[in-house]
Order: sequence, then structure tokens, then C-alpha cells
Amino acid sequence: MTDPAEPAVPAVPMTRPGEVAGHPKLVIRYRTDPDRAAAIVPAGLVPGADPVVQIGIYCVPVHGEPEHGVSTKVPASFDGVDGQFTVGIGIDQEAAIFISQERNGQPKFPCSVRFFRLGDAVEATCTHQGYTFLEYRGTVSGTLPPTGIDVEENEWWIKSVRAVGGAERAYDYPPHVVRVRMVGQPVHTETLAGELILRDSPWDPYTELLPMRELLSAELVTTRHSLREITNAGPLDPDAFWPHADTIGGSRWPGQDGAPRR
Repeated sequence: MTDPAEPAVPAVPMTRPGEVAGHPKLVIRYRTDPDRAAAIVPAGLVPGADPVVQIGIYCVPVHGEPEHGVSTKVPASFDGVDGQFTVGIGIDQEAAIFISQERNGQPKFPCSVRFFRLGDAVEATCTHQGYTFLEYRGTVSGTLPPTGIDVEENEWWIKSVRAVGGAERAYDYPPHVVRVRMVGQPVHTETLAGELILRDSPWDPYTELLPMRELLSAELVTTRHSLREITNAGPLDPDAFWPHADTIGGSRWPGQDGAPRR
């Protein structure tokens, strides 16, 4: 199953000579505290052993126009399959937010993303509810040779709808894990040297819930995908999931009535 709101990336690059972008993604990885990474993962998924947060900042065509976005993931497995649990995806295109949430549980929310490369300089900023919560500035430091090997990645979303009227521990659609399986080959990777700044924000609480202890890497990665499929991977225990049901907006950050916890 492919989400029409987010078409699969074609097997060949979409650029032609003279186009301004080849759709590289800025991939940043940093280490956080093991207990913080584990706490953000809902019951029923198993937190990964290495508490590495992965942030991806991108610009891809959706609905015939560029979508700028920022995704945040932490390692987790489900039903014995290793992958990453998606905490949130902030994007600047409203049309893709609500249909993605309703159809597949994709944790999208509105966010202003600025991302560009000029020469060897790479910059990105992310702003939500008036808070610029993330900044990255760096320069290209090297190039990694392509491996020629396909890589499988699994991403976990949660689809869940609480009961009309707000009854405690009641659902109209109990929580299910959505599996996003992707197979692709990195065809061009450039390493970056720079600085990641995470700022305090009640709406995007990285500094509180996933604090950065060590910046591990930053890369510009262009991947040629051959497969992207979205499937229902199975249910979660609804009572155990209840503490994770209330979130900040459309993300999976823990919230209170859709707002930051008070």
C-alpha cells in the first residue's frame, strides 16, 4: 500500500540538467540518554539498545510542489523487526498533514522549514508555534563512496482514535502499529562538519525529552528507492498505550489535550 499523500520515491532520480535540487536529505544523528529514548517509545514497541536520535531535513515534491519537512526518529523494534519509531514530522504543506494522519497515522504537524545548500555551506532551521527549535550550520567535509548495496529500513507510526466524547481509556479505533518498509540504495553521500543547536520549546521538547549528549554525524544523503510500502503491522495493548495517546498536535510528543503538558 502506498500513501497517495506521500508518493513513493521513483527508482530513478527526478532531476534533469538545470534543475536546482537532487532531493538530498540532511541526516543528523546524536546520542541522547537511554532512559529518555526509551520513555518516548510507546508500550508494545521495544526501545533500541543504542539511544541515537535521527533527524532528517528534506525537500521533496508532493502534490506537485516542494514539501519542506523535518522528521525525528528513535530506534525501536516491533514484533521482532528492527526499525525506528517516528516521534514527529513537521512539514510546511497543509494538504498532506491531515490526510496522512487520518489514513496511516503519520505524525505530521505544521512547521516552517528552511533548508539549503550554497556551495559547500549547508543550513537548516525549523520553526513551530513561533519557536525556532532547531538550527544546523555546517560545511561539506568529504564524500563517502557508494556501496552498491540495497538497504532495508523500517519506520513505525501509530494509528489510533480515541472515543467520541473523551471517555477515559476508550477508543473508536484502538492503537495499531503502521509499518513503513523502504528499500533503497544511497547513491551519493557527503559528510558535514558543523553545529546542531536544539533550543527550548514547549511544542518541540527535544531539550527536555531527547536532550543531545553527543553529536555523532551529519550527512547529505541522496537515496534511490526501489520500494516503499505501508502496511498495518498489528495492534497494541490499548490500556498500556493510553499514557501515549494524548500528544502535542499531530506529533507523538506527549501532550495534554493536544497542547504541551502543563
